[in-house]
Amino acid sequence: MDINLNGTVAERCLSRRGFLRGVGLGGLTAVGMSLAACGSSSSTETASSSTSTSGEAVTGGTLNVSLPSSPKYLDPIKYTGTYEGQVIFCVCNNLVQYSMDLSKIVPELATDWTISDDGITYTFNLRSDVKFQKGQYQDGRALVADDVKYALERSATQSSMNRLSMLDHVDVVSDTQVKCVLKSAAASFLTALTDAGNVIVPQEEVEGWGDAFGDHLVGTGPFTLESFAQDQQSTLVRNDTYYGDKPYLDGVNWKVVTDMTQANSGLQTGELDMATSLTGEAVQLIRQNSELTLNQTPGLHIAYVYFNQVNGPTANQDVRKAILMAINRDDVVKGVYQYGEAESACVPLPKGSWGYTDEAESEVPEYDPTAAKALLTSAGYGDGMTLTLYISNTTARVTMATILQQQLKENLNIDLDVHPADWGTFSADAASGIADMYGMSWTWYPDPFFFLNKLFSSSEVGALGNGAGFNHADVDDLLNKALAVTDQDQRAEYYKQALKLIVTYDPMFVYATEYVNTGMTPSVQGYTDRSDGEVKIVNAEVNVWKKA
Repeated sequence: MDINLNGTVAERCLSRRGFLRGVGLGGLTAVGMSLAACGSSSSTETASSSTSTSGEAVTGGTLNVSLPSSPKYLDPIKYTGTYEGQVIFCVCNNLVQYSMDLSKIVPELATDWTISDDGITYTFNLRSDVKFQKGQYQDGRALVADDVKYALERSATQSSMNRLSMLDHVDVVSDTQVKCVLKSAAASFLTALTDAGNVIVPQEEVEGWGDAFGDHLVGTGPFTLESFAQDQQSTLVRNDTYYGDKPYLDGVNWKVVTDMTQANSGLQTGELDMATSLTGEAVQLIRQNSELTLNQTPGLHIAYVYFNQVNGPTANQDVRKAILMAINRDDVVKGVYQYGEAESACVPLPKGSWGYTDEAESEVPEYDPTAAKALLTSAGYGDGMTLTLYISNTTARVTMATILQQQLKENLNIDLDVHPADWGTFSADAASGIADMYGMSWTWYPDPFFFLNKLFSSSEVGALGNGAGFNHADVDDLLNKALAVTDQDQRAEYYKQALKLIVTYDPMFVYATEYVNTGMTPSVQGYTDRSDGEVKIVNAEVNVWKKA
């Protein structure tokens, strides 16, 4: 008999822990916990994750929000990172979404759903009051089940990051009901549906615009995309046909501000109302400014440098291990995060994920430049070498690269050739595996699937997560077993085993878990930070407004 999730949980929501006992989605175990790792600590105090709301909400005004790097692809199947996702979530909706505290899966375009006993078929009932925003190729028609089939099957077959690879097909039962049939049981399916790559979009607009669809994104969300200027601004206006509570704001401007100092200045002058993903001195300046608010929330996040596993010197594990032993992690963290923006970490899964185990930390090579030099010599590179490091052009990544340049030159005579670029260019390069090393960060959901499977499964080779080409059958076996079982404890155990095994291959230098750092003016009301870094302006739980 199917598991019926309509009305069985308070507020018609799916408790992750409760669901896990039945069908194995996974559970959140202390997203808000301290993320100190690898024996290092920080004096940073975590501020409240939400603004205070004073007075009665008012309608009107435009929220000006900064992004530290420019979105490039707003087409859901093409997007590669957080920056695009922030805009997409304002314009579009998913079948289901995470609650704001990430503790449960809640309805969005779906009202309820059932799951077959074998975990392969998911039946969703849809809202009947949803309309698309008016576009060039449709006039704001009602959403129907065929739209869900089109959007999800498009993602399953065309997504640049294999965001819905577990989906086989979607059957339309009626205008308000669909059946999603998986290739095999995949405990992460509902979580995958919450991703910005799996929002529901109208076929007419996608096919009418072709490759330009992302520049003219149409969805069912609270805001309509008015214009998109890469490297400058995404301009959104209120969608008056939105099915949910009417947005208080007239619109949202997502402004690209790559310089953190400029972001801080923008808050002080009123040019910005919010500054997201803050790093560097700007964090301290905002913290010290009584006229501004700094939200610091422990994040589901890792910052790392991935080594090419296939080509060049780093394909040799001894070379990778030597590099790891030649880098002083504490110096990197102190240098990059001088103002308490992050805490040290050394394994590729944040502590806020329920698949984490500190036993993996013992497998990480310790800092030992002398031993590193000897190992590099035995690998045939005693005279040093030149390696390429590709990074995005954010302040944090540039600073990290500079520190690595110094340490690797001093300890191993390695010349590090650094290539900074905008996010779109960098993400394409990283997915292609053209660099010896690339530095980035990874933020997603508490389900370890979205870290370990996306970064280390051989099925992800060639995607952004595993552009380095990590490919080990023993790791694949554990990751696949974790997807096939439905019991939380079993899944967690497989992922813990996988994490420990992954670390033994020395695939990357993990150095930090970054906080979600958001600066705000007093005008912003009703906003709540999330540990996954998503900025939600309007949904069933929040409706941000501006105070004069």
